[in-house]
Amino acid sequence: MIRIGTCSWTEKTLIKSGEFYPNTVRTAEGRLKYYSQYFDTVEVDSTYYAIPDKRTVFLWTKRTPENFIFHVKVYGAMTGHSIDPKTLPKNIFDTLSEKDKSERFIFLKDKTILKNIFETFKDNILLLKKNNKLGLLIFQYPPWFHYNTHNLDYILECKESLNTLQIAVEFRHGSWLTEKASKTVFKFLRENEITYIIADEPQYDSFATIPFIPEITTNIAYFRFHGRNKENWLKKGIETSLRYSYLYSDEELKDFIPHIKSCEEKTKMTFAMFNNCHGGFAIRNALRLKDMMN
Repeated sequence: MIRIGTCSWTEKTLIKSGEFYPNTVRTAEGRLKYYSQYFDTVEVDSTYYAIPDKRTVFLWTKRTPENFIFHVKVYGAMTGHSIDPKTLPKNIFDTLSEKDKSERFIFLKDKTILKNIFETFKDNILLLKKNNKLGLLIFQYPPWFHYNTHNLDYILECKESLNTLQIAVEFRHGSWLTEKASKTVFKFLRENEITYIIADEPQYDSFATIPFIPEITTNIAYFRFHGRNKENWLKKGIETSLRYSYLYSDEELKDFIPHIKSCEEKTKMTFAMFNNCHGGFAIRNALRLKDMMN
């Protein structure tokens, strides 16, 4: 089975563009209900910036049809990114040093604090699993997360910390997918039942991005289409959404279809998710791909 969706339903340029949501749909509840009329899956991006509370997760379950699937991008501290300490739940924030509490962004390395974050994140999203609406937990590791045994061990720690929940990993440094390393990486993911995220993004003659390799490591295939905005991808200091300002052409979408269908034949479920969310491009491409595949 193939499911097609986007990696956000609330990206601000999507809402401002007026391209998808009618003017009468202006609330969070209305947008999710409207989105779920066209798609049966979505990736939650807001959870990267803050751990969702249980009430928010409860509302997600109530506002979507019975067969709707949420994939949840994990909180930034769980993948080694810097976080705004004020986004932490109060009980965890109170355990920080006074210096960390006052900083704008911090990197969390304390194992006890990280354990509490993993446990809180898991506990708060379990309602999705109980309602059969939880797909994958998306671990998008940072560009400085290079291929080495220490980082392989950390990925395994992430999986074990979330126990029964299915995780998927996306790499953002090319060292993971060299001809030599990739054999070890894919073997590791298969042995530990971790889904490999098949990403499409701009290509350079460096390790700055990863190549498009439609590899399957579990009974779920997960495509994540970032767009190919080569001009903006590596720019520093620009708004993040501008890196994903790219509309795939019909020819580019057509090239993906054989890979998606091939994965469908070998898996229980195949997801094609568009992360080129700037200006509504993800919605436009996702709807177009649905038409083309039908």
